[in-house]
Amino acid sequence: MADFDFISLIHQDREERKHEHFSGTLLDYLAIIKENPQGVMLSHQRMYELLTAPGVDIVKTEENPRLKRIYGNDILRKYKFFDDSFFGIDKSIMKIMRYFHSAAMKGEESRQVLYLVGPVGAGKSSLMEALKKALEMSTPIYVIKDCPMREEPLHLLPKHLRPQFEELLGVKIEGDLCPVCRYRLKTEYNGEYERYPVTVSEFSVRSRKGIGVVPPVDPNNQDTSVLSGSVDISKMDLYPEDDPRVLALNGAFNVGNRGIVEFIEVFKNDVEYLHTMITATQEKSIPSPGKGSMIYFDGIILAHSNEAEWNKFKSDHTNEAILDRIVKVEVPYCLELDEEVKIYRKMLKNSSFAAHIAPHTIEVASMFAILTRLTPSAKVDPLTKLKIYNGEEIVEKGSTKKVDIFELREEALREGMTGISTRFIMKCIDTALSESDSNCISPIAIIDTLIKAVKEMAIGEDEKKRFLGLLQDTIKKEYNKMLEKEVTRAFIHGYREQAESLFNNYLDHAEAFVNSTKIKDRNTGEELEPDVKFLQSIEEQIGITGSAALGFRQDVTSYMFSLLRTGGKIEYKSYEPLKEAIEKKLTASVKELSRIVTKAKVRDREQDGKYNAMVEEMKRSGYCDHCCNVILKYAANNLWKD
Repeated sequence: MADFDFISLIHQDREERKHEHFSGTLLDYLAIIKENPQGVMLSHQRMYELLTAPGVDIVKTEENPRLKRIYGNDILRKYKFFDDSFFGIDKSIMKIMRYFHSAAMKGEESRQVLYLVGPVGAGKSSLMEALKKALEMSTPIYVIKDCPMREEPLHLLPKHLRPQFEELLGVKIEGDLCPVCRYRLKTEYNGEYERYPVTVSEFSVRSRKGIGVVPPVDPNNQDTSVLSGSVDISKMDLYPEDDPRVLALNGAFNVGNRGIVEFIEVFKNDVEYLHTMITATQEKSIPSPGKGSMIYFDGIILAHSNEAEWNKFKSDHTNEAILDRIVKVEVPYCLELDEEVKIYRKMLKNSSFAAHIAPHTIEVASMFAILTRLTPSAKVDPLTKLKIYNGEEIVEKGSTKKVDIFELREEALREGMTGISTRFIMKCIDTALSESDSNCISPIAIIDTLIKAVKEMAIGEDEKKRFLGLLQDTIKKEYNKMLEKEVTRAFIHGYREQAESLFNNYLDHAEAFVNSTKIKDRNTGEELEPDVKFLQSIEEQIGITGSAALGFRQDVTSYMFSLLRTGGKIEYKSYEPLKEAIEKKLTASVKELSRIVTKAKVRDREQDGKYNAMVEEMKRSGYCDHCCNVILKYAANNLWKD
C-alpha cells in the first residue's frame, strides 16, 4: 500500500508537469502566445503575479480597534505569500509590493534597484530568499534553446515586423537578441527565425538559471566577469576577438536575465564594480565581454546591506548616479510584541526541539528584544510604550486622554533600526532548551539565560548595564505581575461565586449611581443610596479615580445594556476592565490564603483541595507538572513575601 502511494504521487506529479517539457520552433511558440498572450511577461510583472497569486487581504483599520491604534486610518494590505514567514514588518512588505506593482506596470521602478537596508537579523536576507523561492516554485518559461541569456523567443522577430506581430498576438515585444543567438540565427538557420528552436526552462539558484547571486568581492581581486561574463581565451586562436563564439556569457547578469540578480552586502564592493548596475537599470542593457556590443537585460536587481554601509555610501556625492537608481526600503526590527512572539514560534516549529515551553516564556524573551529596540521617551516609560506599540489601549495617568502612538513615533524616527536581534534571542531560547534537564523551560529559565548571554556580549558597558536593567528590573517586575494575575486567577477559579457576587453588586450600585436612583436591598427591602465607597474600592484596583470614575461607571452600564439587547450573557468576565478590577479586589482579599497555599509545607484537607484545584486550572492554561511546580515555588518566594 505504501509503495502504491509513492508511485501514484510520482505519476501524478509527472502528469502535471508534462506541459513543462515543451520543445518546438518559434512558429509553435507563436501559436501558444496567440492562445495565451499572458505568457509574455517581463521579470517584474512575473514576480508581482507570483507574489499576489496566493491572495491579498485589504484590511480596513477602522474595523479592527487594535490595528487602528497601531496604524491609524491607513488601509493595510496583507499579502498571503508572506503570511506564514514574516511578522511585524507589514509596512516594509507593502513598500516592496508597491515597488513590484509599479515596476510591473513598466513605471520608473522597473528601471530601479530594490535595496533593503536594516539591522542584522531583521529579515532582509529572508525576504530575498522568499522572492527567489517564489521564482523557483513558479512554472517554467519559454526560452530560445541553448541561449546563454535564456531569452524571450519573441526577440527572434525582426524589428520591422514587430508592430504587426504585436497587433496579431496582443503583446508588447521588448528586447533584442544576444550576440550568440544573433550569430546562430544567421549561420545555422540562414535567418529563418521561424525555424529557430524554442524550449522551456525553470528557475534555479543552484543551477544558475534565472537567479544570479553576487557575494561581496575582495576589492583587490575584483573582476567584472563575475557580473557580465568573460572572453574564452581557449577560443581566441580560433576566432576573431569580436566573434560571438569567444563569449562566455555566464556572469550574474547573464544568468539572472528574466529573473533576479541579488547583490549580497552590496556596498562592501568598490563603486567601479557596481557601474554595470547603471546601464542594467536605466538602459536595460549590460556590457558584453571583450569588444562585443551591449546586451539586452530584463531582470530584477535586488540588493541589501546594513545601515552603516548605506550611510557611508550615500555620503559620497560621486555615487549619485547609482543612488538615483535605487528604491530604498527599510526593514526594521519588529516592534509589536504579539508579532515578535510569532517569529520565535515559527523558528521553534522549524526546529527539532520537543521540550515543553511554559506560558509567557516566549513572551518574556520577546519583551526584552523589543524593549532594547525602543527609544526612551519622556512621555511614557518603556514598558508602557511597548504596550502602546502592541496596540493596547493606554490612558495617561490622572486623565482620560489616550497616549498618541504617532507622537511617540514622531520623536523616534529611527526606532527599530537598533537593539537586540531575533537571532540573539533565538540562540538564548535554544540554549535554555538544550540545558534543560527536565525537558521543560519557563520564563524564569529564559530570563536567567538572557542575563548570562548579555553579560558575555561584546558591547559598551553603558549599553550592557541598560540591557541588564531591563531584564533584572523591568521585565522581572512585569513577569511577576503577569504571574500574580495568573496564579490568582487559577486560585480564584474556586471563588467564582464570590467574583459573580462582587460583579452583580457593582452593577447594581453603578447603575443606581449613573441614573441617580436608589437600590432596593434584596434581604430587607429597604431603599439605600448607592455605595460610592464600594464602587471606588473596585475601581481603584485598576487605577480609576476621581472624575474618570463617572465615565467608567457609564461605560460599564451602557456596555451591559448593549450586551443584554444583543442576547449576550452577562457575567463578571463580560467587560474586561471590570473583570480585572474584580479579580484584583479578590486577590487582595485572598492574598494571605494564596501565600499559605503556595508556601505551606503541611496543608489541611481544605487547603490541599484548593491547591490541587489551582494546579489543575494552571495545567489547563498550558503548564505541565514540572513548570507548574517551579512557577508556584517562584511565586511563593517572590510574590507574597512577608
